[in-house]
Amino acid sequence: MPPIRLATADVLVMAAYLVGILLLGLWAARRQSTEEDYFLAGRSLGWPLIGASLFASNISSSSFIGLTGDAYRSGISVFNYEWSAVVALLVFVVVFLPLYLRARVFTLPEYLEQRFDGRIRLVVSGLAVVMSVFLESAGALYGAALVVQLLFPDVPMWAAIVGVGAVTGLYTAVGGLKAVVYTDAAQAVVLLAGATAVAAMVMGQTTWAEVVAATPEASRHLIQPLDDPALPWLGLVTGIPLLGIYYWCANQYVVQRALGARTLDEGRRGALFAGALKLPILFVIVLPGLYARALYPDLARPDLAFPTLLVDVLPVGVRGAVLVALLAALMSSLDSTLNAAATLVTMDFARRLRPDISGRALVRIGRVTTVLVLGLGMLWAPQIGRFPSLWQYLQTVLAYATPPIAACFLFGALWRRATSAGAAAGLGVGLVLALSLLAVPVELHFLYVAALVFCGSAVALVATSLATRPPPPEAVAAVWTPALARPDAAGGGSWRTDYRAYALALVAATAALVGAFW
Repeated sequence: MPPIRLATADVLVMAAYLVGILLLGLWAARRQSTEEDYFLAGRSLGWPLIGASLFASNISSSSFIGLTGDAYRSGISVFNYEWSAVVALLVFVVVFLPLYLRARVFTLPEYLEQRFDGRIRLVVSGLAVVMSVFLESAGALYGAALVVQLLFPDVPMWAAIVGVGAVTGLYTAVGGLKAVVYTDAAQAVVLLAGATAVAAMVMGQTTWAEVVAATPEASRHLIQPLDDPALPWLGLVTGIPLLGIYYWCANQYVVQRALGARTLDEGRRGALFAGALKLPILFVIVLPGLYARALYPDLARPDLAFPTLLVDVLPVGVRGAVLVALLAALMSSLDSTLNAAATLVTMDFARRLRPDISGRALVRIGRVTTVLVLGLGMLWAPQIGRFPSLWQYLQTVLAYATPPIAACFLFGALWRRATSAGAAAGLGVGLVLALSLLAVPVELHFLYVAALVFCGSAVALVATSLATRPPPPEAVAAVWTPALARPDAAGGGSWRTDYRAYALALVAATAALVGAFW
């Protein structure tokens, strides 16, 4: 990694940001006394906060270092992970969000109890908590440690993990979802500003014609042939939609801020706003990787592309602001997963054991859980260094662990005949299949693994459901119907509040962008 020499101005910018984000989080933490206040921000969130928070929670250091590095190595096809989020978010706003808000749930597994039974709720919630510790919390902390060590090589990894974790954990534990959403909104602005600064300055270093001359034609296209090792077109059709459905529709870590929407259409417009924020990533994070290839064709590793641009292109002060953007990406991911894990443990386990527990007691349990999950994540984070890369660690876990959960939510929401026994069979078969594929390594792209595990879960779910009694009427009532796709009556019937107008505009923009770089 190239040495980064920080000037006094850079250090001051970073220190001011950390202090400011902590104060903002603590300010937002005022008057968090009930469980609705703490876990769902009093169900009072508007669409700008929801959208910005969704976007910031999704972005991490891998979005800067990983996306730019992958574009340097293999081209812009990595952007398929970003624009495909729009498709998953459209499914979310049409199908899943109206179901969740109608059910008035705190957690997504709570919806599964209404649709199936309490066993399914506990299993899925337990899996989500485990992934919160070993995937999301640990991954964010490990990424944060890498950034801190990039800036201060003498700081040991454990100290970097504890330092970033302590700042983020403080305002998350005190303020709950409201603190998370307000800080995420500020971090979204910093993220986009920092990425835009890098893109603007690197694009001033060379011309597009020189980039074209230094880049193979295939690397300038989104759709790649079937033998492409990075992202074959079949994986775009099979694996990516499944991972997107889980991530954007069935993941407490992401969906929780939409559960705090003041109305259904506020939540819908917030999710669509997050989708719109994903599109500029092509220009501000991915394309700079191609420019880096033209400027620095002989880098030792692709992951050096973004740090090299950071060192060579940005002036003092601006460099500190972009480093702040990296920290913002890491902190917004960490605070979201901590809050989600606290909600899952508190509402799916603690409140089930003690249904008469007070709201204040639930808030206390949520705060303690935040600290515990953070501590476990800190302990596991250094172990991620044993894997070839952070990106490979994250994608492997997602591809193997999440398709059974996605199958459970999809069939539960869309198929009236799905039963609790079928859901249990789908989860069990999918997890056994995933563990078997891990135990017996096969040369199979992780996107194909995701599709294979999903199909195994789906077959087991459907077969078992058809072989057992139909679900009771109260379970069928939790299935989606076309009437739920209508706009919220609270909008007053104006096109300005009709989410469908924004959805059509987003689809058109996405189609135009994909078509331009097909």
